[in-house]
Amino acid sequence: MFKDLDPVLHSQIRLAIMSVLIGIESAEFAYLLDNTNATKGNLSFQLTKLKEAGYVDIIKANRGNYPLTICRITQIGIDAYTKYVDAIEDYFKGFRQQ
Repeated sequence: MFKDLDPVLHSQIRLAIMSVLIGIESAEFAYLLDNTNATKGNLSFQLTKLKEAGYVDIIKANRGNYPLTICRITQIGIDAYTKYVDAIEDYFKGFRQQ
């Protein structure tokens, strides 16, 4: 009856990251930090998990003398996020029908 939920996205911080990126396609690490309420270490760890799944690309660069990390959602990430949202909606529909 219910669809399986993607275990990569079924994490509060990873879902928050993807929810931010789905609307803007790419963001700097600092922007994600401000908009997910994650710590630097946890955000970095969760971004690595998303990168390993192919859901985001991480670009390392420099801005002046400072490191700059830019995260960009991939098409695989967009597809996975859409599928995840559809699966969650099915759970809610099932609840409402009771």
